[in-house]
Amino acid sequence: MISRADRLQAQLTSAFAPTRLVVADESARHAGHMGARPGGETHYAIHLVSAAFEGKNRVARHREVNALLAAEFAAGLHALALTLRTPAEEAAARGED
Repeated sequence: MISRADRLQAQLTSAFAPTRLVVADESARHAGHMGARPGGETHYAIHLVSAAFEGKNRVARHREVNALLAAEFAAGLHALALTLRTPAEEAAARGED
């Protein structure tokens, strides 16, 4: 059976052609919190760098990702911590101007 992290990675890669993508399952850090399940796979941090975000503000980027992953939310995904950047924003954040 494919893990939720693998499904998230596949969907995000297909939709955004990222230059960088990190999908981290942080469910263990949220044990006992709302939405947490014993098997995990409920809370993720995603760092996604894509040219597809050019000209889009933070809210629009988040909406795109959340809409793409709607089926995952319906199937038990509870929370995402999103870092969504363009390649230029990522370079600046890393001090690679």
